[in-house]
Amino acid sequence: MRLLLSLTAFALLVALAPRLAHAQSAELVLCDRLAADPADPDKPADAKGVAEVAASDIETAIKFCKKAAGSSRRAMYELGRAYAANRQMPEAIAAWRKAADKGSSSAMVELGVLYGTGAGVTKDEAQARQLFQRAAEAGNPRGVSNLAALGGGTAPGDPARSRDLLARAAETNPEAQYQLGMMLAEGTGGEKDDVRARALFEKAATQNHAGALERMGAFAQEGRGGPKDAAAAKSYYERAAALGDEDAKKALERLRCPYAIKDKRGNVVTNLCF
Repeated sequence: MRLLLSLTAFALLVALAPRLAHAQSAELVLCDRLAADPADPDKPADAKGVAEVAASDIETAIKFCKKAAGSSRRAMYELGRAYAANRQMPEAIAAWRKAADKGSSSAMVELGVLYGTGAGVTKDEAQARQLFQRAAEAGNPRGVSNLAALGGGTAPGDPARSRDLLARAAETNPEAQYQLGMMLAEGTGGEKDDVRARALFEKAATQNHAGALERMGAFAQEGRGGPKDAAAAKSYYERAAALGDEDAKKALERLRCPYAIKDKRGNVVTNLCF
């Protein structure tokens, strides 16, 4: 009788397994949809990501990310983003610590920012540098750029090293493509190369990276690294602005109102629009 019951229970588990797996993956999918970071190297390609968790989505994001976080470091990191959007910083920090312990380089970056600025934790530049270093070595582009901004350590005093780290990540990551493009456009860490920079911006722009779309607008408007194309520039700016990029919004306003009226001191009084 016991054997029969055990076999029945086993059969029931086998039958339910696909549903349980689906339910778990559905929770992660919903967590990704509401709270995924567009710059997170762990983010799946089919997840668009959001710059910030929308206020209307916070409660739902916390619910589903919390359920998925037990088996996913990405969900744990995204749970931290949802808590941070809800101004629950102690909970956000706790989630990011757990995610970082599991190897989330994006969580390392977020913690590094907090230690670097002293927001929610005691300011500790050495700890921030260490976290950015770990993230950079894991190929996280924000880890590389933030490490460079701090000064000291492996990459910051050596911009060429930063380029190398970004180049590896740029093979697949749009944020790395954008960051490396910026270094090439500005001649940081090596020769200035507008053609390569534009190619990288274009690659990231096809993945709807707001900053890269804005840069493609500027490059197309100015004819940097390729042909000058006013219509394409406006289109890139519009796409970037739709994603919330403030520089793109200003660029569109300049296109709409290109003529500046200045006073005798050279200060802009107003713009003429058409």
